[in-house]
Amino acid sequence: MPQIAPVTFAAGNARKLLALPGYGLGALASVVVPRRRDRWVFGSGPGVGEGALALYRTVQREDPTLSLLWLARDERDLATATALGIPAVLKSSRQGLWATLRARVIVVTHGFGDANRYGIRGGFVVQLWHGIPLKLINLDSPATLRTRLLPDSTLVRRMLRLMYRTAARSIDIMPAASEVSASRLRTAFDLPEHRVVVTGDPRDDVLVAGDETGRSATARSLLFAALGVADEGRRVLLYAPTWRDGEVDPGVPSAAEWHAIVARLEATDSVLVVRPHPHGVGDYAAGFALSDRVVLLDSARCTDVTPVLPAVDLLITDYSSIAYDFALLGRPIVFLAPDVAAYAASRGLYVDYDTFSGGTQASSWNELLDLLDRAGSDGPARAALAAHAVELADAHHAFRDGGNTRRVYVQITTRLKEHE
Repeated sequence: MPQIAPVTFAAGNARKLLALPGYGLGALASVVVPRRRDRWVFGSGPGVGEGALALYRTVQREDPTLSLLWLARDERDLATATALGIPAVLKSSRQGLWATLRARVIVVTHGFGDANRYGIRGGFVVQLWHGIPLKLINLDSPATLRTRLLPDSTLVRRMLRLMYRTAARSIDIMPAASEVSASRLRTAFDLPEHRVVVTGDPRDDVLVAGDETGRSATARSLLFAALGVADEGRRVLLYAPTWRDGEVDPGVPSAAEWHAIVARLEATDSVLVVRPHPHGVGDYAAGFALSDRVVLLDSARCTDVTPVLPAVDLLITDYSSIAYDFALLGRPIVFLAPDVAAYAASRGLYVDYDTFSGGTQASSWNELLDLLDRAGSDGPARAALAAHAVELADAHHAFRDGGNTRRVYVQITTRLKEHE
């Protein structure tokens, strides 16, 4: 298979600098192209899903007179949108540029590249973001300003900081899960207080709506359909490491660790679902080859992992914001962080890692398996892990009523009227 270059801040920033002329032309076009009052466009970096899909469905239900369009990143996204009955065009096409230029409201979850980045200026931009930040992001992190173009140039870094700050000014509203999250987003994007509003995260509604039994059953159906295997009633452990700016996941098990992992899966009738970050780097093939109890749930099989979380009995992660989402379920979370000192020094964290993990993190799979052995029953070790998850949820989610998406919609429509 051909090697795919890892996704890094340095490469992305180089592309942004080279695209400056396109931004200028797009800004000129936005001056002369009128925006349609009834047009909303939606996009999400990983594909059709995340909070953008939740908001699309709410807007469609609340105001059928609006013209809604999904901006797809590729042909696969087009097919997914079509299967869901959602009108879509390629964001990078002429139709995608025109749709973005003409849209009154532009909804994104990662960055302006979720839509056609050259048509953003002048639209009402809703930046949903994709989780509660633990690691420093955007202007808060020095890693954000790395670039392959003159990497040691102070001038280039200043230009990048100005670009990020100028771009953030286009954001009209940024929903947040809680005031804790809002405070981080405000500094990361240099936004005034009123633009970052605590509504709850739309993508988390699926984790709290309805009853637990129904949520779990629906999620297991989604999960095993995505995996392409039968649901045999096994306990589900999910391993979901974060992106490391192009570096290899240090949590990839060794050959001996894979054997120990599989032995425990067999002893507890469990399955380990490996969910690499869409931009992550790591080879987990040895585990898949060793046992059918180790399975891959990559972004090609499942674009948006949040709806399948109620199928998971225990989460294993490192610095990923998936821990904050999963915490809403009140189930145990185990933290595997073999590189915590180096990662915190390189990327930076908003809180001390011990606070985030509850001080229970393991530095190797052997340590983690020992912890799982102690937490395998309904004893105090398992109760402590679940209690920490509840603490995370209490501290980082202002709402748990399934109404986050509707609150975002109300905020958008209210502010559109104020603009008029």
